[in-house]
Amino acid sequence: MKSIINYIVTPFPQLARLGYYISLFGIVLIMLWIGFFKFTPTEAAGIKPLVENHFLLFWLYDVLSVQQVSNLFGVIEITTGLLLLFSLKYDALRPFAAFCLIATFLITFSFLFTTPGMWNTVDGVPITNFMILKDIPMLGLGFTYLKTKDV
Repeated sequence: MKSIINYIVTPFPQLARLGYYISLFGIVLIMLWIGFFKFTPTEAAGIKPLVENHFLLFWLYDVLSVQQVSNLFGVIEITTGLLLLFSLKYDALRPFAAFCLIATFLITFSFLFTTPGMWNTVDGVPITNFMILKDIPMLGLGFTYLKTKDV
């Protein structure tokens, strides 16, 4: 005879699998959406202060236009989203998707320290524009994708 606990926890593995796919497709959607937005003049102008003040990326504006730099980041973000999506079928893509996700987090995180004026204080609480928040789940999924598939 099953206990009440067994009846309660029985659907958990299916819910965990569903949660994984919701998270994965959510990140794919974010990467594709932001990636396509990089092809707009508004986003190209918006990322300019981030890129031109970054110690590893500033030189891009010496060889590419503002829009071309933004397009480059758009291609990288769209590629990351597609790698994630296709890694569902092709396990060999998982390490590449992991690398892209982790690199996205590290670069975005570093903008918090390389871009002047990123930090403000509102009502005594230090804040930024919260762009890093979207990348925290990406970092977690990137680390998850470093191991072999078991979902």
